[in-house]
Amino acid sequence: MQPDPRERSERREARAWAWAVSATPIGPLLLAATDEGLVQVVFHAEEKTAAEAVARLTRRLGAEPTSLPSASPASTAPSATAPSATAPASAAALPVARCTEQLGEAIRQVESYFAGDTKAFTLPLDWSLITGFNRRVLRELAAHVPYGTVVGYQDLADRVGEPGAARAVGVAMGSNPLPVVVPCHRVVESGGGIGGFGGGLETKRTLLALEGVLPQPLF
Repeated sequence: MQPDPRERSERREARAWAWAVSATPIGPLLLAATDEGLVQVVFHAEEKTAAEAVARLTRRLGAEPTSLPSASPASTAPSATAPSATAPASAAALPVARCTEQLGEAIRQVESYFAGDTKAFTLPLDWSLITGFNRRVLRELAAHVPYGTVVGYQDLADRVGEPGAARAVGVAMGSNPLPVVVPCHRVVESGGGIGGFGGGLETKRTLLALEGVLPQPLF
């Protein structure tokens, strides 16, 4: 059977990466980092979801993980990965230690955020899992919609010079590979509704309550 050409494209440049699952008030989060920075955050990363996410990243980044940590009540230790044996020789020189360093800092800042101490993430981000309009919108969101504020889909479309693209902004939020850190939970309906959210509306409400935008639940 011939390999899928899309998979060949994804595996063209094998990259070292590392990942771990961190316990948070909104459930386990899977965080993955390359040597360039945090590359993906996955909600509800129980064992099955985490395994599926790692499999997708393995295809995208062209490297097999050395092990698969199970989701647990506590943060797992980062799992470093290295390019596969079939990857180009140049990929083998990628600094695996840098991946785990990036991941460790991401875990530290995410835990600090949920503790109420970090108000702005200062993490290098690897944007390679998203392109085009979606990347432009998400970069604008990350740079200019700070902690404790919200923005409407239409306003965000206006900010990137695409006033007719409010609906497309919603699609971009749904494709965000870096939720929480790139705060798509801060994007709401212009008429006052909370809007949708890939991690679930209860998760969105919890994040907005943490930042003081919504009242904390009574119980």
